[in-house]
Amino acid sequence: MRRIGVPLLAAVPVAIAAGVFFLSPSDSSEEPDTTSRSQSAVGEDGEAARSRAEEKRSADDKAIAALPPGLAAPAKKELAQQIVASAENSTLDWRTAYAYIEDIGDGQGYTAGIIGFCTGTHDLLTLVERYTKDHPDNGLARYLPALREVDGSDSHEGLDPGFTAAWKAEAKVEAFREAQDAERDRVYFDPAVRLAKLDGLGALGQFIYYDAMVFHGPGTNATSFYGLREAAMKKAALPSAGGSEEAYLGAFLDVREAAMRTRKADIDTTRVDSAQRRFLREGKLELETPLTWAVYGETYKVS
Repeated sequence: MRRIGVPLLAAVPVAIAAGVFFLSPSDSSEEPDTTSRSQSAVGEDGEAARSRAEEKRSADDKAIAALPPGLAAPAKKELAQQIVASAENSTLDWRTAYAYIEDIGDGQGYTAGIIGFCTGTHDLLTLVERYTKDHPDNGLARYLPALREVDGSDSHEGLDPGFTAAWKAEAKVEAFREAQDAERDRVYFDPAVRLAKLDGLGALGQFIYYDAMVFHGPGTNATSFYGLREAAMKKAALPSAGGSEEAYLGAFLDVREAAMRTRKADIDTTRVDSAQRRFLREGKLELETPLTWAVYGETYKVS
């Protein structure tokens, strides 16, 4: 739903290159081949950094494999989609949202599909590009040039009047519904659940991360998901670092709510206040059912 920030690891080779350059010898009696030496060092350091990252990911994979499935368990994942859909589409039947598309006036162009992919925030473009790679003759492929042009804006140029009808028609195709599921998991659900588990959070915390990533986007600025997490960690220790799960989640929700109000002072925050905070107050750290919550004045129940 929101634009993805540039991965921090992308800056590593640049930093290494700068360090190597300034450490190159300059007082040798012979002219040193600093260019090839620096490039060689950068390559070696870059490989070392990649190796460390792979080792870290492998260790994380093993740690996660030893944990309960949490929100990734089929029943919990279904519940997570229902709670998100109550806020995104005012329904528990989240599968009805594959064909949803409208401009809700938030400055991000058209919002569409099961997770609110947006024409202005790159994720809808990525979805259609990946889908078109596997299904080149689909009904949305002809809009790709226009989607690339409007990416990052609220413009409909090149999309009107046919794009909304094409989206609804394509949503009847099983392959496109599967593509929406896959992109939701790849960009939002899987990263959120993975990080929450590493942070020592149960199913509720995993859901709180997931919903925040959907709403705020997986970026690194102050009002995007990773920025919110950094701010929350300054207020309360992660459970994985010995902190209280309840205290940390309370701090995260405080930071998130403040970020929501930064976007719009009078924004409705019930998806946090009368849903996630309610679950936290009730001690539903594993999202145990039955659950009752309210969003936008409407009450929902899952028994």
